[in-house]
Amino acid sequence: MKNQNRYTSYNGNSRMNGAPKMMYFLDEPVPGVGTYEDFNTIDWVREKSRDRDRHREIASRSKESAWALLHSISDAFSGWLIMVKVGLLAGALAGVIDISAHWMTDLKEGFCLTTFWFNKEHCCWSSNETTFKDPNKCPSWKTWSEIILNESSGAFPYILNYFIYVVWALLFSFLAVMLVKSFAPYACGSGIPEIKSILSGFIIRGYLGKWTLLIKTMTLVLAVSSGLSLGKEGPLIHVACCCGNFFCHLFTKYRRNEAKRREVLSAAAAAGVSVAFGAPIGGVLFSLEEVSYYFPLKTLWRSFFAALVAAFTLRSINPFGNSRLVLFYVEFHTPWHLIELIPFILLGIFGGVWGAFFIRTNIAWCRRRKTTKLGKYPVVEVLVVTAITAILAFPNEYTRISTSELISELFNDCGLLDSSQLCDYVNVFNSTNVDILPDRPASTGVYTAMWQLSLALIFKIIITIFTFGMKVPSGLFIPSMAVGAIAGRLLGVGMEQLAYYNSDWSIFKSWCSHGADCITPGLYAMVGAAACLGGVTRMTVSLVVIMFELTGGLEYIVPLMAAAMTSKWVADAIGREGIYDAHIRLNGYPFLEAKEEFSHKTLAMDVMRPQKSGAPLTVLTQDSMTVEDVETIINETTFSGFPVVVSRESQRLLGFCLRRDLVISIENARKKQDGIVSTSTIYFTEHIPPQPSSAPAALKLRSILDLSPFTVTDHTPMEIVVDIFRKLGLRQCLVTHNGRLLGIITKKDVLKHIAQMANQDPDSILFN
Repeated sequence: MKNQNRYTSYNGNSRMNGAPKMMYFLDEPVPGVGTYEDFNTIDWVREKSRDRDRHREIASRSKESAWALLHSISDAFSGWLIMVKVGLLAGALAGVIDISAHWMTDLKEGFCLTTFWFNKEHCCWSSNETTFKDPNKCPSWKTWSEIILNESSGAFPYILNYFIYVVWALLFSFLAVMLVKSFAPYACGSGIPEIKSILSGFIIRGYLGKWTLLIKTMTLVLAVSSGLSLGKEGPLIHVACCCGNFFCHLFTKYRRNEAKRREVLSAAAAAGVSVAFGAPIGGVLFSLEEVSYYFPLKTLWRSFFAALVAAFTLRSINPFGNSRLVLFYVEFHTPWHLIELIPFILLGIFGGVWGAFFIRTNIAWCRRRKTTKLGKYPVVEVLVVTAITAILAFPNEYTRISTSELISELFNDCGLLDSSQLCDYVNVFNSTNVDILPDRPASTGVYTAMWQLSLALIFKIIITIFTFGMKVPSGLFIPSMAVGAIAGRLLGVGMEQLAYYNSDWSIFKSWCSHGADCITPGLYAMVGAAACLGGVTRMTVSLVVIMFELTGGLEYIVPLMAAAMTSKWVADAIGREGIYDAHIRLNGYPFLEAKEEFSHKTLAMDVMRPQKSGAPLTVLTQDSMTVEDVETIINETTFSGFPVVVSRESQRLLGFCLRRDLVISIENARKKQDGIVSTSTIYFTEHIPPQPSSAPAALKLRSILDLSPFTVTDHTPMEIVVDIFRKLGLRQCLVTHNGRLLGIITKKDVLKHIAQMANQDPDSILFN
């Protein structure tokens, strides 16, 4: 019984005898009793029980005076007040991040002479010489070669721009990784695997702290601006949860109750998605489908409200200057045909294969980083990846621009005034209606763009594997969407040209006559983006809602659904885990996945510790142990809790006592109760029997005893035990046989057993 209950803090089904009451020797509760240590898991049932007791007390007092009634009303509205504050702060931070990242991304190529704080797009809006036919003609915006050499074309200006682009990228990434390493190590990564673990009850002190919030906000701008293949959407969820945790500390109701705090964090995650994608409804569904472990109806309403406030705040800031919440909002509404479901499903298959491939390769690389010397040099790794990314990205105009701008261009449908290479078609018609353009033959610009996009696709697929997981804030939504959007656009242009040159084929003849507007390549890019994002994250419902909120393409729900579902089926057939679940398992977080079924025919006696051949279970007795005996057990073991029995002979279970509560209570008693010495007897009974006058003072600790620990018999099937752990959020349960205590099963034991049954390393279930 090497690790009986090491990482648990509270019994999972602690319907305490009321909330933890006053100590026998004190008039007030002992500070620290009922709290949790770092890297422990909360006791959901006990926390809910404590909140019910608190609520009943407030309700009963509200009838006594007007002040108590006012306190009751303020307590009821405190949750909604936090939602307002979370929404306002998350929306404001998202707006600042969007504006700053856009400006700093453009800073790598040049800056605005008239108003240096404008990015390129805003700078050129004020120029009267900028036209749709020549959007690059912008006297106010100067590249670095024009500023330094007063030349814009030629070999040397190109090399100078290239060099400065790489230098800026290295500077931004260096600042990002140094800030993370020096001030907030938890600010790296996307944060979603850790948020999922925290919402399931795991405690990681400092992960949602003020320093993490500040540094993640700053370094997210730097990381995105450096041009690395990462996005800001995942980290924005972490930022929003940090906001929620910060405001929880202002209210006693949420500061002292970990389960109530997690309700706020679930709503904050919805607000994070709302400002990341401009998708408030998608944010609520994302929180429900992907990250939340406990999501009652009340949390659903508050999530909706928080997402609404956050979206309203971001819309008020208008960071993109287009009166939209997002950069890539599509304007086309061309209907799609049933036969196009075939290429849409092909994109779904591609998304599933890419998702499974990415997860396997990225996890393999991250495992190598954790187990080799590579992990000891995070700054060098970030600088090397940044240098490779910048050097390879600059020559290709589709990798040089930010990934969000790339997706925006790929989603765009070509009009007559578009000057992009993607829209370089041969105009073979005479029409005054520029809103509906028929399919046209591709010109040299389109073919050049196709080659560049093909190279960009290979580049994005490879470099994203090595980028995600580095010690800088890094989201995966945008890079995944970019891969899918490129693949979709390539397929869309191919379908468009196929339909144009073969309009007499039977599959095209009925709906795509010569000169008609049949194929919309931008739609294929949208569907491909959804497919790849779904293949990586395994989202379905929330993904489709996010995509149509993101693009405004309400008519395209069916293609998006088909692609998302296909990508999930294909990816699940190759590997069951999404990227976030895979990183949870890689990091060893004690997360019990609610979506997977346990179908093995094992019993509780097969998993409990100690086994029959092992050392006896470490227990406390109700009235025969001294303070010294208990302190010896505490010092010689690392367990987080101990069963309390009537006697060692009978092994009849009385309750369960936590190590932290024992330590704090004994220390407090020694300081504040006269006569407590090492030979004092500890009683867990309701009444202390009469003591001889010569005996030292007794110590009664019944108030810290959980009198209703969850128990199962030794012949309980493990599939029932696993289900109980999942649905009740248990920390541990005790195993009995005919009323006698036999052993204990902790959440970690369950996770190790599941890993063993899946032929995985059971020792990987250990937080590192």
